[in-house]
Amino acid sequence: MHVIEVLLPLDTGRGEPIPVETIEGLVAGLADRFGGATAYTREPADGLWKRATTIERDRIIVIEVMVEHVDDAWWSDYRHRLESEFEQESILIRATACRTL
Repeated sequence: MHVIEVLLPLDTGRGEPIPVETIEGLVAGLADRFGGATAYTREPADGLWKRATTIERDRIIVIEVMVEHVDDAWWSDYRHRLESEFEQESILIRATACRTL
């Protein structure tokens, strides 16, 4: 079993807020494809990273799904689609092996 986490920005690369309906549609689409999804949306997290001499900041939420097998090609295509749609240089999607208790 694996937990897939999508660290999704709440603003486009130009700083425009992503509509709530867009986020809800992404979560619903993942839930439909994988049988469930959890979106941590109440308090956006601040993503910080250093670029040259400045600190960049993104407001993000985390969307999780659990899968038996990680389809690397599908997730890579999905990441590229999100990056294009949200005008981002990079969106992080990570997979962590886990076991249910």
